[in-house]
Amino acid sequence: MKALVPLVIALALAGCNASAPVASAPQPASTNVTPADFRLPEGRGCSGDVARWHAIQQNDLNMGHVNQSVYNEIQREIAAAASACQGGRDAEASAMVTASKRRHGYPG
Repeated sequence: MKALVPLVIALALAGCNASAPVASAPQPASTNVTPADFRLPEGRGCSGDVARWHAIQQNDLNMGHVNQSVYNEIQREIAAAASACQGGRDAEASAMVTASKRRHGYPG
C-alpha cells in the first residue's frame, strides 16, 4: 500500500501540469471605437449639418461600421447637400442631410 502512495501523488501532480484550457481576459465587444479626442464640427445651419454628417461618416468608416460602398453613396449625398448649401438653399441642404441620415438608419 505504501508503494502506491508515491504513485498516486505523482499522477495527481502530473494532472496539474497537463495542458488545460486557460481562461483569458474577456475581449471588448469591439476594438473599433470612436477616438477619445473625436469632436463633431461646430457650426450653424446647413454648413454645420453637412460638416457634422461628413465627420460622422468618416468616423464610422474608420471604425468599420460602414462599408466603403455605403460610405461612397453617403458621400455623394453629402456633396449634393453641400452644393445646395453653398448655393444658398439652406433649408433644402439641411433637409437633404436629414433624409440621408434616415435613409441609412441614423437618427434624424
